[in-house]
Amino acid sequence: MTSELTSDLIDRAKALLREAPVVDGHNDLPWAMRHHVGYDLDAIDLTADQSGRLHTDLARLAAGGVGAQFWSVFVRSDWAGDHAVSATLEQMDFVRALIDRHPDRLRLALTADDMETARAEGRIASLMGAEGGHSIDCSLATLRALHRLGVRYMTLTHNDSLPWADAATDAPKAGGLTRFGEEVVHEMNRLGMLVDLSHVSADTMRDALRVTEAPVLFSHSSARAVCDHPRNIPDDVLALLPGNGGVAMATFVPQFVLPAAAEWSAAADENMRAHGFHPFESTPAATECQHAFAALHPRPIATTATVADHLDHMREVAGIDHLGIGGDFDGVAFLPEGLDDVSGYPNLIAELLRRNWSQADLAKLTWHNAVRVLRAAEDVARELQRTREPSIATIEQLDGAKG
Repeated sequence: MTSELTSDLIDRAKALLREAPVVDGHNDLPWAMRHHVGYDLDAIDLTADQSGRLHTDLARLAAGGVGAQFWSVFVRSDWAGDHAVSATLEQMDFVRALIDRHPDRLRLALTADDMETARAEGRIASLMGAEGGHSIDCSLATLRALHRLGVRYMTLTHNDSLPWADAATDAPKAGGLTRFGEEVVHEMNRLGMLVDLSHVSADTMRDALRVTEAPVLFSHSSARAVCDHPRNIPDDVLALLPGNGGVAMATFVPQFVLPAAAEWSAAADENMRAHGFHPFESTPAATECQHAFAALHPRPIATTATVADHLDHMREVAGIDHLGIGGDFDGVAFLPEGLDDVSGYPNLIAELLRRNWSQADLAKLTWHNAVRVLRAAEDVARELQRTREPSIATIEQLDGAKG
């Protein structure tokens, strides 16, 4: 956090968040709880301060002014088939258990109206997002089942390309979206499930924006023009959002927001593999490995100002109506200074206030844009369900092979 963020700016930020709390697009607490304690909510008390162990607990969510959270039900993209599907269901089961354990703090949200009700009740609206199309195993029926169980966005890929969609960080297999990939997007539109374009290649982004009938989401991606990382959004794609109505939620991940951190992160990932850990592993031993590497190789430090630079650029290209926030807490080992955990959102809002962002614009960033995009997807789905039956197409029928 910069020294220029005065107590007055912080107080103004907290006051704004009481009226327009943060809708955060992506939090990996379910994955962290799977790794730490096998989802055992008795083993980690999330009503207590879990600093040093997790980025997220209920008290710090409240302190950060979070009013709605998309909980990621991520599973690794090198898991495939039934294993990926069942692990996704386990992630979803944990989110339901978390909400049931804390009904005074959390409320299951399936619609935009549910989000508004939760805000009025002083509870955190809890939504689910599936991070990667591998979670449906090339099955539109499985996609529909995830929606019935509460998933309200699906990221088309994670880090590995699929037979029907290319990822940002893997060699292309599909050339963007295949015919089956387009059918996935159309079925998501019919369901009212947001099409999440974080993690996908730029060609997949462009294809999805071409074929979608509803606004899209980038649940945790920043601006490629500011940090040239394939996980970020090119300007030509950002410029398409006003016509689509979608929302790009800027992320806090250092290697996606600070060029020097991207180079450091690649070396840190290699170190993790050399010690037998997957780079996304978040067990205590894996975390210790990450921190030992950082002690020997000091990492470049991103700050709230680094993230604000991305938001400034994204506002210039896409417009204020198309921005949001997706921190990726508990999905990464390190975070920017001032955004160290979920209590840090007021620091970002204070930095934007310092840059003369208006209260009306900040309220769009934190709350209104995300609620609007989900409501718009619901509206599109209602219209499509009047004229379109659930798709029973298969990847073999549309693309010739499952891959």
